[in-house]
Amino acid sequence: MPEYLLAIDQGTTSSRAIAFTRDGHAAASSGRELPQIYPASGWVEHDPERIWDDVRHCVRETLSQLEDGSRIAAIGVTNQRETTVLWDRRSGRPLHNAIVWQDRRTAADCEALAEHEDRIAERTGLLLDPYFSATKLAWLLKTVPGARAAAEAGELAFGTIDSFLLWRLTEGRVHATDASNAARTLLFNIHTQEWDDELLALFDIPRSLLPEVRDSAADFGQTRLFGDLMPITGMAGDQQAATVGQACFEPGMVKSTYGTGCFMVMNTGSLALRSRHRLLTTVAYRLDGVPTYAVEGSIFIAGAAVQWLRDALKLIEHAGDTEGLARQVDSTGGVYLVPAFTGLGAPYWDPLARGAITGLTRDSGISHIVRAALESVCYQSRDLLDAMRADGACPASIRVDGGMVANDWLMQFLADMLGVDVERPGTSETTALGAAWLAGLGCGWYRDLAELSALWRRQARFVPAMAEDRRATLYAGWLKAVAKTRDTDG
Repeated sequence: MPEYLLAIDQGTTSSRAIAFTRDGHAAASSGRELPQIYPASGWVEHDPERIWDDVRHCVRETLSQLEDGSRIAAIGVTNQRETTVLWDRRSGRPLHNAIVWQDRRTAADCEALAEHEDRIAERTGLLLDPYFSATKLAWLLKTVPGARAAAEAGELAFGTIDSFLLWRLTEGRVHATDASNAARTLLFNIHTQEWDDELLALFDIPRSLLPEVRDSAADFGQTRLFGDLMPITGMAGDQQAATVGQACFEPGMVKSTYGTGCFMVMNTGSLALRSRHRLLTTVAYRLDGVPTYAVEGSIFIAGAAVQWLRDALKLIEHAGDTEGLARQVDSTGGVYLVPAFTGLGAPYWDPLARGAITGLTRDSGISHIVRAALESVCYQSRDLLDAMRADGACPASIRVDGGMVANDWLMQFLADMLGVDVERPGTSETTALGAAWLAGLGCGWYRDLAELSALWRRQARFVPAMAEDRRATLYAGWLKAVAKTRDTDG
């Protein structure tokens, strides 16, 4: 009887389900694009019911592609992090649309708490920013009629998307999350590995709302919604799942994911390294009660810039068109695109910055703007890697994944701008693979991380070929362009 691990990968712009074989081969998959909701400038929401409907559809379609008699050994769940859902415990119905990680509506709330930033960072490893869940949840409790009273009466549940999906999969029997997702809320003490009462008081969050925090490979209950009873034994936020899927299990190993945003994560082992350069300290994964930590840099807009070129500016028909257009010109001709559409992430953490295209001349065309959008992903990655280097990291290479890494031109420019080798794995589905591998650990399919590391394969390596003076000149131009997006005087 064929056996598979099923990964549910619920991302910012799509929901997917993928069935993996024991050796990490994707045997079947299904996906659906997720519409974005923009109620106001800087606000981003998702419909939780649409997410749930899409996940169920993708799981059923994936299972239908497998041969008769196949068995799902376990399910792993990975998710867009920080996105916040508040729902009724009795009905399971959300009280409001999910507030997405990109949403900036709570920028003023964060400013009002600025005096507490050091205390928050010391306990959570995070910066005080609208990106994280706590101020989103506080906004819901304050804004949705009746939510505060219902929460204090124990009638509501909070969760990031993983918790919401788990609640639905188990038909309300399990309200839980894993340590990697809990670590992104501003409410979880990454040192004690517990919800922090002082932070709950600071943000005025009732403890009764919160899910139980479990290991990333653990018993998360079972689902009977797809026929046979299927155990759920793996869970991690998308970037932590990708870290697992890239087999970055040793301190100093770095992976960078290029999806809607870009997220660079460096494994720091048992050390919760406090960055001196505004990077985040987070939980990479927790196994057998022992956390493995990481330093992370987050870029809000990467692939989303290509979506913007396609959907808003109508400069391209398909995302895949960008590689050919970038190759049509020798350079951007001095054009820089800074995609600060929802502010700037690490290392700037400026929620008020706004996007800009600079350096335009009469000779600038579509190819220059498209190339500038791709280059912006690499410049932002350089921002992150330089911050990691300043914190003491010396990576010789980075492992990349996500939808954008299929673009060979982009990967070569990334290697050139970073000055390190860029390694692309044999599968681009590393986020889903990481969730599947965690589920495999949780159900006993795999013995340990060493067994998983042996399964990782490199598909391509991109080696830096750009002269150092050229690299420095291009990056200096980027820094000038970024400074213009942060000029609050005009």
